[in-house]
Amino acid sequence: MSGPRPPARPALPRRLQRRNALFQQWQALLTNRTKRTRSGEMLIQGVRPITQAIAHDVEIRAVLSDGRERSSRWAAELLDDPPAPVVELPGELMAELGERDDGAPELLALAAVPADDLARLSPSPPGIVVVFDRPAGPGNIGSLARTVDALGGDGLVVTGHGADPWDPAAIRASTGSIFAVPVLRAPSHQEVMDWIARRRETGEPWTVLGLDEAGGFELADADLTGPVVLVVGNETTGMSSRWQEACDRVAEIPMGGSASSLNASVAGSIALYEARRQRGRVRG
Repeated sequence: MSGPRPPARPALPRRLQRRNALFQQWQALLTNRTKRTRSGEMLIQGVRPITQAIAHDVEIRAVLSDGRERSSRWAAELLDDPPAPVVELPGELMAELGERDDGAPELLALAAVPADDLARLSPSPPGIVVVFDRPAGPGNIGSLARTVDALGGDGLVVTGHGADPWDPAAIRASTGSIFAVPVLRAPSHQEVMDWIARRRETGEPWTVLGLDEAGGFELADADLTGPVVLVVGNETTGMSSRWQEACDRVAEIPMGGSASSLNASVAGSIALYEARRQRGRVRG
């Protein structure tokens, strides 16, 4: 016997002419993480992020349009067969939601935030999953998601209290790659370690490798040919003590010059490239 049905969502207007309560709800999604979490919704800005979200079956709940007479080919094709109800807004309201100073965007998308369920991770052998622990900036999350996508990673997990991957700045920095690979949030290291334990029980030899500027041995000497969870720490303080303890090994990226450390997304990108290099060498 099925349970009670959830309450129906209110119908969206075909046009929204002024800053009413609905507009304020959408506007809050730009800056208020709590609002995004409670509503389970986000705003997607930009041609490629919207295109990638639709291509990868993100649940689109509304398409917002500025209603211009002459649309681009991309916008015209999307509006001919929209994935969700279309709501027209005046240009000034679209510009606010698009966070644009140079005029209104043609389209924006209101979408559901993907589930934070580690079952969404389904790595193909040998598998590599990246963990970003307590990231300080949403832009770094987006940049790292873009590299995970480009270099064949199987997912990105954001752990602990930090920046939100569904912040518009993270989505923009990813240029839509944040929708092409599983990206999810976990409260702590423990949920990820439980996932690893379950994979190990099936015979998969997962290794947890952390990155730290004083890791003790060079990244190039680490064996990245098997299934790996790669842990990237906070931009300022590095990995939490819990992650330090959970790692099987901690590696460093040798540096010269006067820099004291690498940007977190850059360090993760270097490690992902090294994994791809080693795996290509093994296949050859």
